Amino acid sequence: MLERRHHLPDQHPPLAFPALRSPVHQLGPGEPFDFSRRVAVMAIVNRTPDSFYDDGATFGLQSAVDAVLAAERAGADIVDIGGQPFAPGEELSEADEIARVVPVIRAVRERTGVPISAETYRARVAEACIEAGAGIINDTSGLRDEDLARVVAASGVQLVITHSVAAPRAELTRPHYDDVVGEVRAFLEARAERALELGVGEEQLIIDPGHDLNKNTMHTLELTRRFDEISSIGFPTLAAVSNKDFIGETLDREKRNRVAGSLASAVACILLGARIVRMHNVPEAVDATRMTEAILGLRAPAYTRHNL
Repeated sequence: MLERRHHLPDQHPPLAFPALRSPVHQLGPGEPFDFSRRVAVMAIVNRTPDSFYDDGATFGLQSAVDAVLAAERAGADIVDIGGQPFAPGEELSEADEIARVVPVIRAVRERTGVPISAETYRARVAEACIEAGAGIINDTSGLRDEDLARVVAASGVQLVITHSVAAPRAELTRPHYDDVVGEVRAFLEARAERALELGVGEEQLIIDPGHDLNKNTMHTLELTRRFDEISSIGFPTLAAVSNKDFIGETLDREKRNRVAGSLASAVACILLGARIVRMHNVPEAVDATRMTEAILGLRAPAYTRHNL
């Protein structure tokens, strides 16, 4: 049967993709990633006994390593490894957090060059993760520890700055915003500028508006609807929407039944400029992301034979 393979048409990226200050980022040991032409799928592997989604299924060292390698095989561009949840609770010690995350990073780095993100808000933990092979530090605290930015600046790795206003592991009851999107944008602009002052390069910065983090469902829906106001800041923008409570409350679905809502939310964010989507269900997220890239003219079909 006749089959043709196509190259991308010679065209500019769609208007939904605002200009980036520095589109090319070095995420890991491999080739640089051009966010002006691609969207990255970030898989999630939590080495915690009480993780939000899998209830500790990847707490064991080998289980965590296997999950990272499986995510890579499924097409993930980045794997995010965390040692303690964002949810309110007792803080893990720095030593315990390092003991959970660093062995996973080290074991994965010995086997593959997949870009590794370490989710932490502590400078000492970040330093240990970078030494083990992490190329991205995912800080959900909004750069509360400015020494973390100094560690990133010295190492040259990537830094994700996320909007959250409560102290780490602290509960914020009934969060209030006069304009959630405007306030999140102002926060991210200010923290990104501070990171630059501390020596982090524009080509190292990624921002995340923090879906559900210190926000209720109506806040997060508004943030998703106006995601372009965040992505237009000019740094690659991460959408961490997977299986979150705003999806469960909107659709009346338990966390195991939120895949469709997660994919819809991720696609909506991509259409409004997201360059990274952080997802649990990797095969489904990869297909949804690659299809959205093709619709936007960022990716050619794998092949064409229909009606040829």
